Amino acid sequence: ASSHVDGADEGSLAFARRFGFEEVDRQVEQVLELDREWSAPEVPDGVRLVTIAERPELLREAYDLALVGYADMAVLKPVTVSLEEWLEEEASFPEGSFVALAGEEIVGYSGLVRHGDDVAEDGLTVVHRDWRRRGLASCLKRAEIAWASANGIREIFTWTQRGNEGMRAVNEGLGYVYRSVVIDVRAQLP
Repeated sequence: ASSHVDGADEGSLAFARRFGFEEVDRQVEQVLELDREWSAPEVPDGVRLVTIAERPELLREAYDLALVGYADMAVLKPVTVSLEEWLEEEASFPEGSFVALAGEEIVGYSGLVRHGDDVAEDGLTVVHRDWRRRGLASCLKRAEIAWASANGIREIFTWTQRGNEGMRAVNEGLGYVYRSVVIDVRAQLP
């Protein structure tokens, strides 16, 4: 049997554990209130940022990198997003969604998804494995935040999971705070 537990409710988690349920997944929501203007980020050497609005074809071309990012997620069930879903649901703020290019190779992507007029979700942020640990994820997110702060967005939220402590640390470094945690618990039935 499986269930979801509010991570802020220690009593519910203790109750679940008392009946043999163990944590198997943890989804974490982080939020950034945009109460000031953000400046554009410094871009790592050899990379340039392009918006999906400037080059719409890059959203389709970033799909292969997105699949790598989804495969790297530490989740119970593999994340499956079809190309059609990707094209329809990702980057619904194309002016605030960025692709990192090294020459013409896509080495990073971060998409901003509309949730009303003044709220956005940082959809997927993914960096090519060969380009990780160089500040590119932070750069992409800073570019989104700078665009959002200049365009009337008051809040950006994002979800990460257990096993993605690196992205949560990037978010924390940018000022995101924790809003909610959902814990999946599972137990064998007698």
